[in-house]
Amino acid sequence: MTSPSFSVCVYCGSRDGADPAYAQAATDCGAMLAANGWRLVYGAGDVGLMGRVARAAQTGGGDTFGVIPQHLIDWEVGKTDLTTFIVTETMHERKKVMLMNAQAVVVLPGGAGSLDELFEALTWRQLGLHDKPVFLLNTNGYWDPLLALLDQIITQGFADESLGKYLDIVTTVDELHSALEAAN
Repeated sequence: MTSPSFSVCVYCGSRDGADPAYAQAATDCGAMLAANGWRLVYGAGDVGLMGRVARAAQTGGGDTFGVIPQHLIDWEVGKTDLTTFIVTETMHERKKVMLMNAQAVVVLPGGAGSLDELFEALTWRQLGLHDKPVFLLNTNGYWDPLLALLDQIITQGFADESLGKYLDIVTTVDELHSALEAAN
């Protein structure tokens, strides 16, 4: 099997969240990736937004690459019917494999795990370990408090202004599609 020309790592919640717009954005994101022939790289869960992105990508005929640590297979309901399903020993290994197998990162609404993944991708970019674009899908302003915190970190001198430039903000899946096309 040949590898796809463009792979997108999607970080998102293992829950649906309170706003139905989050679930819709996840479904639309997965469908958009498949419609463009872009491979979904994600955490291999079949619950919450993760499951929605993957099922939509699969329904659209997309290539799916899932990575899950052994200890989360039951908790996140490991989605074993993916094109590629990889089981790792640790969370750190999961994040490394996901990022290494993608050319772009997208972060949808999520919780502490999504924040961990986002900040690791940003930190690695800041340190020059990768130069992949990182897109934050700010559905209905979900990430506004985080963006204010990032501004605070920069204005208080704990990071250079470049940190803010490593994160591209989009508010709709259509905007995300255009941004990913430009990055491809």
